[in-house]
Amino acid sequence: MKVYKFGGASVQNEKNVRAILKVLNQTGYKSTIIVVSAMGKTTNALEDVIQAYFQNNDTYKILIDRIEEGHLEIVKKLFSNYTEVYNDIKNIFKNLRSLLINNTSDNFNFLYDQTVSFGEIISSRILSSFLNYSGITNTWIDSRNYLKTDNNYREGTIDWERTQKQFENFDTSQTYVSQGFIASNSDNFTVTLGREGSDYSAAIIAYCLHAEGVTIWKDVPGIMTGDPDYYENAQLLKSLSYEEAMDMSFFGASILHPKTIFPLYKGEIPLNIRSFLELENHGTYITKGVKGDPSVSCFIRKLNVHLLTISSIYFTYNLEDTLCILFKQLTELNIKTNMIKVSACSVSLVIEDKFNSINILLNILANSFNVTLEENVRLFTITNSSQKIRNNFKKGKTVLLEQLVKQTYQAIVKE
Repeated sequence: MKVYKFGGASVQNEKNVRAILKVLNQTGYKSTIIVVSAMGKTTNALEDVIQAYFQNNDTYKILIDRIEEGHLEIVKKLFSNYTEVYNDIKNIFKNLRSLLINNTSDNFNFLYDQTVSFGEIISSRILSSFLNYSGITNTWIDSRNYLKTDNNYREGTIDWERTQKQFENFDTSQTYVSQGFIASNSDNFTVTLGREGSDYSAAIIAYCLHAEGVTIWKDVPGIMTGDPDYYENAQLLKSLSYEEAMDMSFFGASILHPKTIFPLYKGEIPLNIRSFLELENHGTYITKGVKGDPSVSCFIRKLNVHLLTISSIYFTYNLEDTLCILFKQLTELNIKTNMIKVSACSVSLVIEDKFNSINILLNILANSFNVTLEENVRLFTITNSSQKIRNNFKKGKTVLLEQLVKQTYQAIVKE
């Protein structure tokens, strides 16, 4: 099989949905699973719904109305006779309202996953219906019936054994439309795979079905040597190895979810990232045994991270014990580490606080350590760097921390 993944930009409006039709007609769609994200900024909008709901603010109902109106407008533009699809989408929104009205759980992460998952369900239903309407026969499937996880809401860990079992006897000769980002646990409650996790969903499905390849369709040409909105001389990378792509995504290249590469690497499944708007361009190929082409420096920046530094209160310092305590707490609080630097007297980490747990961490660590926190800094990573490039980068910047490993340079810069 082939696995195609279309991101939120590719389904954010009528024009882009029609562009998907062009992609499939030109590249072929037999024996293909199409994995789709929520439309545009729908996930953000649903997060606003959850925030308002937990603040006991009835504006969450108005926010749902707006999301519904936006989707129904796209339906009207895509279908000349839209009654059936229109009613289907209205029923899904009715289910969303019912979920929140009847909810008895005060677990934010649990309800977050049950709610934001509606974005992918709705977009995939619209796309599946439109493709059938346009002559591309396909079957809509619910990825939660196939991708199985633990109970770690908002950042589910895949249960590979159960997930692979769900794909046994899967008919690989057909065309399917499914969802990214969402899975389910053993109780069949929805568990999401982390923000921007649709790429990862596509990779999981590809691995389980021994797919011949994965294509991630974006509104950009492929992986660039830097964010073109920030680096005016950014170039397209025509090819990357699995290892290079994994490093770039870990360092913060937002075009690819960090977990995506591992299942593809393990299954030796090639990945192509290309634009659904420029079919003449072939984008970036990621596969085994290749090197970055062109072999140049890549500039990656990650915003809204924090620099945490801890040292011993009593000037007695055991690095191994300190790291053990620190990473135990980071794991329990779901705080991600992007960089670590150790010295004789202290440990400094660059961390992400996706779950707003940092104050809990600070309170725990304050019992045993001196703790300082520099909030909302930027992490810059330059691969294949030279001394000249590093010197030019640092001009005019306040660098709080830096380190160089081989030719990969990382710096923490104050906003």
